[in-house]
Amino acid sequence: MPRKLALSLLLVTAAAPATAEIYRWTDANGSIHFSDTPPRQVRHSSVSVKPPVTVPMGENIRQADRVRQSRAEVERLLTPGSKDRYAQAREAKKQAQQCEKYRKQLDRIQGQLRAGYSNDRGNGLRQKRRKLSQLYSRECVLDQN
Repeated sequence: MPRKLALSLLLVTAAAPATAEIYRWTDANGSIHFSDTPPRQVRHSSVSVKPPVTVPMGENIRQADRVRQSRAEVERLLTPGSKDRYAQAREAKKQAQQCEKYRKQLDRIQGQLRAGYSNDRGNGLRQKRRKLSQLYSRECVLDQN
């Protein structure tokens, strides 16, 4: 029994951090001093020092691997053309913006045609309208199935 008690006391003292008492005082010039031995004829105070926090290196490596994996997963989810809903939503938003651009261009050309132009200018506007209308039909109307 005494051996077990001695062994447990040894383990407890070995596990406790090895810290010494630290003293702080100010000299006559106003300089602050720190020491592990108390000064003799000067008023001093004791300073408590927290033990250092240590994290095992293996845990740091595992945490870095988890961060790397999560970043790779996010990157995979956000790549265009993936089957992920976020990438699909982003692609749908791009397509909606392009369709809106086509609609605005068609409206502008239609307004110009209503304003009246010479035959040459009118023919050029009608040709632009035809090309834009085809693009709009292919990309915005037919692809929405």
